[in-house]
Amino acid sequence: MAKRRHFGRVRKLPSGRYQVRYPGPDGVLRPADTTFDRKRDAELWLSAKEAEIARGEWLDPEGGKVTLREYGEAWIKERPKLRPKTVVLYEGLFRLHIAPALGKMRLAEITTPRLRKWRRDLLDGGVGPVTVAKAYRLLRSMLNTAVSDRYLTKNPCQIPGAGLEKSPERPTATIEEVFTIADSVPERYRLLVLLACFNSLRWGELAALARKHVDPVAGTVLVERSVVELPTAELVFGPPKSDASVRVVTVPAILLPDVVRHLDEFTGKGAEALLFLGPKGGPLRRSNFQDHWRKAVAEISQPGLHFHDLRHTGNTWAAETGATLRDLMDRMGHSTTRAALIYLHKTAGRDRKIADALSQLVEDSRGGTGRSDGGDQGDADPGQDGGTEGHGEPKGHAGGTRHDQ
Repeated sequence: MAKRRHFGRVRKLPSGRYQVRYPGPDGVLRPADTTFDRKRDAELWLSAKEAEIARGEWLDPEGGKVTLREYGEAWIKERPKLRPKTVVLYEGLFRLHIAPALGKMRLAEITTPRLRKWRRDLLDGGVGPVTVAKAYRLLRSMLNTAVSDRYLTKNPCQIPGAGLEKSPERPTATIEEVFTIADSVPERYRLLVLLACFNSLRWGELAALARKHVDPVAGTVLVERSVVELPTAELVFGPPKSDASVRVVTVPAILLPDVVRHLDEFTGKGAEALLFLGPKGGPLRRSNFQDHWRKAVAEISQPGLHFHDLRHTGNTWAAETGATLRDLMDRMGHSTTRAALIYLHKTAGRDRKIADALSQLVEDSRGGTGRSDGGDQGDADPGQDGGTEGHGEPKGHAGGTRHDQ
């Protein structure tokens, strides 16, 4: 009686050739892609396939037939927890910047040299570095999944630094410039401008605010949803950018009269009435506000200022008031410290004020001796005055200049 193989099966076909079937790591029984003249050759092939699986080098043979376009489109659809805005971003990046050059290629054909050329062609073609970095990161994530699916043995996205964003520093406005803009837009949008800046709110968060989210007595605004405009022009209301973006922000007292006036004059009486409306009474869209913004910005000395720069401006001001890292994260609606650290870095000079204030506390406590040890100042080295002059500012966070999104 022939000994049964512990891995795979070999059988003789009516033609006299031998066919092999083997179990992949997923348990699915698959045939070899060829047949063999001799049984011995078939058994050697099975032994080699078993060793390949043991080394973790096995690839699903069906994966070699899948194109990047097929895989990428399915990859986006198979992520049900993506927020609508993220879906729009991914679909746009894939459709415009990945699929045209790489979509027809089978996954196994995508190599690191080919990706270097793809990235270089995008940059040379005028696509912005930030967009190229986002497209590269999306592709890298897709191909990481392809490795997990055993369609690839290794992710070919191996270009150092290709996924890093190095955005140019965005401008900030002065207080007078912000109020000039607020005074220049139609009255119904004055509060929109002020909350974007002084309460660090994103466009989508502002457009989704309803009367129920605003408490003029407590002076707070609840951010619990955001609105995204899809390429189809459909507006989708949903949760904000992240869990940390669900927050309550306090309105500066000086703006509360604007809040009350806006609620009285421009907001419906129902709790669900939207705070800001378009010119025809529908939900606010960027397209029906953009002309007002351009005209208002033309009144100041920064014609290139974007609406999102109001949030950037407000975050910078908050850091200058002495807000802590946790304060900034809560205000901005961020779960990580990266963006908040950028604003703290911008105001690192405050550390000198803190050090000076601590020195003053010591002087006041020690009777004006100017020495922290209370000793006789007459024996001090003339070159060491015990104060804070001469000490450089501490090095700030080494993050880039990209402002918060």
